[in-house]
Amino acid sequence: MIKPTMFAPDFQTEAYFLGNRTIIHLADYQKNWVVLFFYASDFTFV
Repeated sequence: MIKPTMFAPDFQTEAYFLGNRTIIHLADYQKNWVVLFFYASDFTFV
């Protein structure tokens, strides 16, 4: 389990940026502040 002082594991994912789909890697933002948030049911009809 990740704790507040630990680094998040590196991953890649699809993202929507400036009207285009792109692949992003967490490692690309290594020297920057990053806020990660997840909506488990967002964009679904549940």
